Amino acid sequence: MPRDNRLSRSLHVLIHLDRHVKRATSETIAKMLDTNPVVVRRMMSGLREKGYVVSEKGHGGGWELRAALSDISLLDVYQAIGSPALFSIGPAAESSPCLVEHAVDARLDEALNEAEAMLLKRFSQITVADISDDYLAKMKKLGLPSDTFPDCSE
Repeated sequence: MPRDNRLSRSLHVLIHLDRHVKRATSETIAKMLDTNPVVVRRMMSGLREKGYVVSEKGHGGGWELRAALSDISLLDVYQAIGSPALFSIGPAAESSPCLVEHAVDARLDEALNEAEAMLLKRFSQITVADISDDYLAKMKKLGLPSDTFPDCSE
């Protein structure tokens, strides 16, 4: 099962919009993420609905950051992209008359619900600015200026 990478991609774009480009077209972002502009527009629409970004159509248009990264948590972004399933494991999708399966599913549900609650709580404690700071620390460690634009399309 392929991983859902919308969260990491959305965070990636938010940091670029804050640090490197004040406005970027869906085509530019798509090239950076090695995907299709339609996928970018779909991914970014939830961020726009929450007010974290705005988009302008036409010549000179594109996506622009509207909120400070310190005001956006991982939980905010996760919810903006539609709160996709966090785990690919879990109970069977179809109900079974087997009591063993009922016992297994009940314990799996309980454990996964606890894990999800803990993960979402942690997401609420991490801001996009925290991740941007991690990126800047890596740049500094490599001796690169913080305004260097990394080529993410390679």
